[in-house]
Amino acid sequence: MSTPKTGQERTNAVAGAEWIRRPERSNMAMLRLMTWLSLRLGRPSGRALLHLIAAYFFLFAPSARRAMRAYLPRALDRRPRIGDGYRQIFSFAATIHDRVYLLKDRFDLFDIRVEGEALIREQVASGRGALLFGAHVGSFEVIRAVGRTQPGLKVVLAMFEDNARRINALLAALNPSARPEVIALGKLDAMLRVRARLEEGALVGVLADRGLGDEARVPIPVLGTTANLPLGPFRMAAMLGARIIFMAGLYHGGNRYTIRFEPIADFSQIGRRERDAAIAAAMRDYAAALERCCRDAPSNWFNFFDFWNDFGPAEASPSP
Repeated sequence: MSTPKTGQERTNAVAGAEWIRRPERSNMAMLRLMTWLSLRLGRPSGRALLHLIAAYFFLFAPSARRAMRAYLPRALDRRPRIGDGYRQIFSFAATIHDRVYLLKDRFDLFDIRVEGEALIREQVASGRGALLFGAHVGSFEVIRAVGRTQPGLKVVLAMFEDNARRINALLAALNPSARPEVIALGKLDAMLRVRARLEEGALVGVLADRGLGDEARVPIPVLGTTANLPLGPFRMAAMLGARIIFMAGLYHGGNRYTIRFEPIADFSQIGRRERDAAIAAAMRDYAAALERCCRDAPSNWFNFFDFWNDFGPAEASPSP
């Protein structure tokens, strides 16, 4: 169980919430111009502009460069080169740019491969909902492509909305009918709304690699170094008796994506006495799936802060 925080721990917890408080660097006028040009001139012309944007952020975002220096040696198992860092920034820009077309249902522009589609097909056929645990790796928007082959599939997002509100509002305006339902985590009714959607057979997506500054964490090995992963999403899965499926939409350059689904845990099959051990195992399996994505597509890591020193109140064991 967690113990009361000292003054220093409270300070660290606030530092750990840096990603929430960090102001968006995006400029709305530029975003609107990019969207207008992209839809009228086409994806190739829009992508040409991305190199200017990526170069700007690569040169003038020192905090992002520090984060990349912490991440890339772990993912690549070698000393990163300048091109590795630029590729990571460009991949981030490219996935955001592609959201313009994905939200317009222009899936025909992309070469999308799906790994683990049978797992989702089985889940939909069962009539049971499940939690899709992702991370800030690759593109979540591309995962909507699975819905084209799964009639009746409903995906709901449970997320912290504030950090990217402006860009989400702009892109949602492109196609209001494509905007998914969003459950705002941290609100009093969030758990009840998630439970209701699961009972309706929906898949509820959660980015489980980040938490609020005062949220309990568990130290888990990620890419050879311990990271404090938030305990909350896994506690929620245990309390709801839900199945967890790992998800990622990996970008491979050009128009190529791989959507990946992997089974993590099924808490509907786990009793209360086994819950602690099951949560610990689920967190390890989630971290392992995250590692595989980073090895397979190193430029897809979009946590541009010091992930391994993201402080929070640690817990010795993940007891719910």
